[in-house]
Amino acid sequence: MKLYIVRHGQSTNNALADQSDRVYDPALTELGQRQAEFVAQHLANGVDPEYRLGVLAEDTSVKNRHDYNITRLYCSAMYRALLTARPIGEALGLTPEVWVDIHEAGGMFLDHYDGRGKVGYPGKTHSEILAEFPNYVLPDEVTEDGWWRGGFELRSACYGRAIKVAYQLGKLADSDERIAIVSHGGFIDALMKALLNQLPGQRIFYHHYNTAISRVDFRPDGTLDVRHINRFDHLPPELIS
Repeated sequence: MKLYIVRHGQSTNNALADQSDRVYDPALTELGQRQAEFVAQHLANGVDPEYRLGVLAEDTSVKNRHDYNITRLYCSAMYRALLTARPIGEALGLTPEVWVDIHEAGGMFLDHYDGRGKVGYPGKTHSEILAEFPNYVLPDEVTEDGWWRGGFELRSACYGRAIKVAYQLGKLADSDERIAIVSHGGFIDALMKALLNQLPGQRIFYHHYNTAISRVDFRPDGTLDVRHINRFDHLPPELIS
């Protein structure tokens, strides 16, 4: 199985100069939407940069290098990930599937900076998501009460969630699936550490630019090949953030 980890496009929170203006479920900026469109076209029509190395003769053939041949597309239930997944799904001819557990570290919360501390919010409801993204596949966790049940998620809980996701991905190791997930910077860091069996913590951080791609190949014997991390060469310089 081949896993392509994609960070969402630039959100309105990402672009803020004053963090006190943050919202709990931001949309994409205009730049973020363009990033999403660029990564969508790249995944549909571009060349997986790993194959430029010519690992095997068949890998370097034009036929096998053209596009990423992704078979399944997942995204978190956060609005910026839902929006990023839409052009990707359209370009690939795939239906985005919401995977709640790949949401950003901390969950759905907002620090109001007024003494209330970090307040949790439920996220978009089942009806709200389908009204804007009618073809998306939603799991049972997304209800008419939203999908987030907690307040502020502790960092330790995020690492535990990443270990759970890594385990679920590992069960597909001997399949021919090529899976893309649209997730978030903080969670991607936690997932990389879980996949690589590294201790959690902030001493090392796997940084990803908006819509950057990392590729990890799962072998049937349980070993992994890390092919590339934080590749963003599908973006022109003016769209890198």
